Amino acid sequence: MGRKILITVLAGGVGAAKLIKGLINVVDQTELTIIVNTGDDRKDHYGLYITPDIDIIMYTISGIVDPKKGWGIKNDSFNCLEMLNKYGLETWFQLGDKDLATHIYRTWLYKKGKKLHEITQILCKCLNIKSKILPMTDEYTPTFIKTPNGIFHFEDYLIKRKCQDKVIDVIYQNIGKSEPAPGVLESIENSDGIIICPSNPIVSIGPIIRLKGIKKLLMKKNTIGISPIVGNKPIKGPADKLMAGLGIEVSALGVAKIYQDFIKKFIIDKIDEKYTSEISKLGIKVYTFDTIMDSLDKKIALAKFTLKLLYE
Repeated sequence: MGRKILITVLAGGVGAAKLIKGLINVVDQTELTIIVNTGDDRKDHYGLYITPDIDIIMYTISGIVDPKKGWGIKNDSFNCLEMLNKYGLETWFQLGDKDLATHIYRTWLYKKGKKLHEITQILCKCLNIKSKILPMTDEYTPTFIKTPNGIFHFEDYLIKRKCQDKVIDVIYQNIGKSEPAPGVLESIENSDGIIICPSNPIVSIGPIIRLKGIKKLLMKKNTIGISPIVGNKPIKGPADKLMAGLGIEVSALGVAKIYQDFIKKFIIDKIDEKYTSEISKLGIKVYTFDTIMDSLDKKIALAKFTLKLLYE
């Protein structure tokens, strides 16, 4: 038998989960390590420790994610939330009953002294996940959005305020002094290839690459990125508002400029072919493909194309 091909994926939530769904249909799960953004995490919602992106990836790989929403658990009920509403608590953060069980168990383990990477391993084992899912850091590094109306945790900006505020700045709290979680740097260093998922480049990939040592390692590896911007707008989420607020062009070219220090290859959608020349001038090899993953077949097709480029 030949040596295992080891792939490390840098991931946010829904967009990344789509590609990962394709990857686990193509490669052995044990060949895949997924480093997940934790900038969206909350420790103060009903007193629970919530890690939205990790949960999306776990639920996707284990096959229990809500296929329509792309997050949460399929066929979940919301009885607990209804009762909390009766008590007068805010219920804008839509947590289903089964989903709440994850947060309760995570919080319980955390209060018993477990680190986030240890907790994630325990949850993955319970969900029979063979891939290695790593939080980017064990430390609490929430992302905040600065607007004319105040500074808001990203989840508040995204869900409660529905991204209506103009973005002035993005604040990565504690990121500069935080260490990557155990196994993160080793995974990147030992991988045959690195994939930057089509996730929000500002609040999903942005926090990961700001952790100590990560960008420097990515520069040495066969790193390939996939644009989450198609036709000058995001497939999902507020990447356009965030990029515009930071003075970054909302386009595949804008994303390429964010990643230009550490990616060698970049996949953009076919409709963005006009940016090929400008991206190439950044010293990046550009490839076009259908990146709209609205079916399992398309997820698998993009996964196969990405892996082909990694192995070249």
